[in-house]
Amino acid sequence: MHIQNDLVVGISYTLRENGHEDIIESVQAEQPFYFLFGSGNLLPAFEEALEGKAQGEDFQFVLTADQAYGQIDENAVVDLPVSAFMIDGKFAEEHVKEGELIQMQDPEGNPLMGKVMKRGLDAVTIDFNHPMAGKELNFSGTVVDVREATEEEKAHGHAHGPDNTPH
Repeated sequence: MHIQNDLVVGISYTLRENGHEDIIESVQAEQPFYFLFGSGNLLPAFEEALEGKAQGEDFQFVLTADQAYGQIDENAVVDLPVSAFMIDGKFAEEHVKEGELIQMQDPEGNPLMGKVMKRGLDAVTIDFNHPMAGKELNFSGTVVDVREATEEEKAHGHAHGPDNTPH
């Protein structure tokens, strides 16, 4: 069976930033990453690179920054007033530390993840770019499993894993 829409796919892979040896993420064959192919939950270029592959087949491909999480947007780095991080009149130091990811909301109430870049006397600089923005992503791995999706998985829009149980 070859990877196509509405099939459940399990893969093992290693992700590196292109040109670097350091591993960003690794998923082993013993506990593969399962997804419903064509459901729109993954990067389109990621799925395009896997389409047509079969169980047991190896893969290796690079996604450019534009195919992955986009270029770094300097406008996504903002200074927010220290007052936005006050809890009961005190600055939330345990949650707002340089280098930490924090969850916030945009004006419409949508969740946003941001990285604390620095804290000044009056403002906290937060980078709302995706952590992988501006990076080429190098994937290598193996297709571990390809199977028919259940009607429930299709209705839910995601895979339930190797034994069809929700994960």
